[in-house]
Amino acid sequence: MSGRVKVLASFALLGFIAGVAANIAYHRVLPALLRAFPELLRAEWILSGLVGSVLTLLMLVLWAYTSGPAGERG
Repeated sequence: MSGRVKVLASFALLGFIAGVAANIAYHRVLPALLRAFPELLRAEWILSGLVGSVLTLLMLVLWAYTSGPAGERG
C-alpha cells in the first residue's frame, strides 16, 4: 500500500471514530446542554467570551492570509 493511501485510510478511520464519538455525545450530552443553555445564554461573560473568541479567530485568519508564507519575506 502506498504512503498516500495509508494517510487517507488513517484519516478516514479517525473521521469515523470522531463521528461515532460525536453521535454518542450528541445523544447523551445534548439534553443536559439544552437544560443549561438558557442560563448560559443569560450569562453576559459567556457571550462576551464567545464574541471575543470569534473576533480573535477572524483576526488570526486575516493575518494568516495577508502575511503569506515565511519563505517569501525578504
